[in-house]
Amino acid sequence: MARRRRAHKRVLLADPKFESDLVGRLIAYVMKEGRKSVAEGIVYGAIEGIRGKVEEDPLVVLAKAVDNVKPRVEVRSRRVGGATYQVPVEVNRERQVALAMRWLISFSSQRKGVPMRQALALEVLDAYKSQGNAVRKREDTHKMAQANKAFAHYAW
Repeated sequence: MARRRRAHKRVLLADPKFESDLVGRLIAYVMKEGRKSVAEGIVYGAIEGIRGKVEEDPLVVLAKAVDNVKPRVEVRSRRVGGATYQVPVEVNRERQVALAMRWLISFSSQRKGVPMRQALALEVLDAYKSQGNAVRKREDTHKMAQANKAFAHYAW
């Protein structure tokens, strides 16, 4: 953590094609080593893949999928005395979206033998239906917080 001053939050621009902040943020999360055109190709290809499989607007499907994956609570390690406790804390809105997108991208990249754009589309569709690995990760996070709610009084 910085000691001098608080870090300024950068404002991410909306993507040029759909003018959606959510899609622009997803492109930023997919991007590696500054290769934005590659990330745009992956995300736009995934959106086209969603469009081919669902009658609904793909941006609505993406928003619903991210909403289904967002964790409401998580556990944080807190050292008290000589023991380390897993303390459940609520997750703020920005971090909820960040975690949801990170989980969607990581689980889609774990799908082997499938191009990334197709894997991302499949993972988003699974999350839209409240299935898939990203939703299971959210459920596991909630279960962990529920199991450790006895330590909630250690929250800071």
